[in-house]
Amino acid sequence: MGLFSFIKNAGAKVFGIGKTDAEEAAEAAAAAAELKAKAAASAARKLEETISDLDLQVEGLCVNIENDVATISGLAYDQATREKAILVVGNSNGIATVDDRMTVEHVEPEAQFHTVVSGDTLGKIAKKFYGDAMKYPVVFEANKPMLEHPDKIYPGQVLRIPALD
Repeated sequence: MGLFSFIKNAGAKVFGIGKTDAEEAAEAAAAAAELKAKAAASAARKLEETISDLDLQVEGLCVNIENDVATISGLAYDQATREKAILVVGNSNGIATVDDRMTVEHVEPEAQFHTVVSGDTLGKIAKKFYGDAMKYPVVFEANKPMLEHPDKIYPGQVLRIPALD
């Protein structure tokens, strides 16, 4: 006799035992998708908790994450609260885009946003937007409680820059 060659995965179809490569790949893909969905849901809940822990008043807050896009909805107390909630979500690792679907109870003018680059300080940012580096406390206060110290900003971080009164 000798060696005979066969198509390895054909047996599963003929005898109903085992799984073909395609079936195993489909099951693995489904399991990976389920794990990814659970991780996204867990991350969304943690972001909601963080927003709540920061005492940002958003009624009916809901964060959903799909791939690198976070959708945030709810009723924010004011525009500053809305923008801070967006920044909490957007400045999180793995989030590239925030789809803002929040509404605001007390309407105010919108702030500008600035992405921190290497070498930025709050003073340099204040100079750029307000013409006065000594107005850095305005930028710092506008980003509290996310910022704990004026010197602790990092490249890629997005900050809100409110209009001066």
